[in-house]
Amino acid sequence: MINMRIYVSVDVEGLPGIFHPEHLSLKRSLFDECRRVMSKVVTSLIDILLNEGVDEVWVADSHGFMGTLPYLEVPSKVRLIRGFPRPLAMVYGIDRGFDGAMFIGYHSAAGTYRSVFDHTFSGRAVHEVRINGRLASEFYINALIASHYGVPVILVLGDDKLRRDVKEVAPWAEYVEVKESVARYAAVMKPIDEVINELNRYARLALSKLRRGEVGLIKLSNELVMKVVLKSTCYADLAEELPGVERVNAYTIRYVAKDPIDLHRTLDLIVMLSIASDTLRSYLSS
Repeated sequence: MINMRIYVSVDVEGLPGIFHPEHLSLKRSLFDECRRVMSKVVTSLIDILLNEGVDEVWVADSHGFMGTLPYLEVPSKVRLIRGFPRPLAMVYGIDRGFDGAMFIGYHSAAGTYRSVFDHTFSGRAVHEVRINGRLASEFYINALIASHYGVPVILVLGDDKLRRDVKEVAPWAEYVEVKESVARYAAVMKPIDEVINELNRYARLALSKLRRGEVGLIKLSNELVMKVVLKSTCYADLAEELPGVERVNAYTIRYVAKDPIDLHRTLDLIVMLSIASDTLRSYLSS
């Protein structure tokens, strides 16, 4: 395969060592550790890809404000996508002609039993998302978008609970398991050296399978029926005002998307409206 281009989307909650809300945002006490973990994992993966003949790597920093990965630690041959908000969020730019995608530090869907940081798009606003009846994770939604643009997901790194989700919809993808989830804020962590060794091994396997044509795309349905159970009736009140959104009950809305891009945009708007409503209520009551 000539001029191979790989897209890497990086989240935080599914990284090794990460278990507590103090890891997750800029002013929290464990955020520096989170940045160092992300940097070690991502730069190790980039080294593997470049040493294996990948010509171009794009890395999408995809957690929170989307600026966790230290810019000065990213190799010069890599394009780094930073900043929020941006179209398609965690997979911005995947429509630019990539041969394969790797999702690093991903976590399980909202509603997954005893899984570290289970959530979909927003733990604050969303209780559950289902697409055509299937419990939907950020992995699944982003993999649908990648498939829409002809990009197979070839490797995923996360906890033990996400593995089943990946293997059910993308059985060709290699999986790097970095921790055994115990509860929402607890896990048994693999040593970082073991994680890097496994990442090295499975990234090479993923590239070999990609070159041999042993990977695939997720089959896209003609109609994507999304049901979102929100955490507040106020959030559902606002979501109901969006074109095409139907109110199912006090907490649940339904939307029929024409494609994964339409689905993502609508879910993103629902989350943004929900979070903005909290901010606005606080402002008006002050």
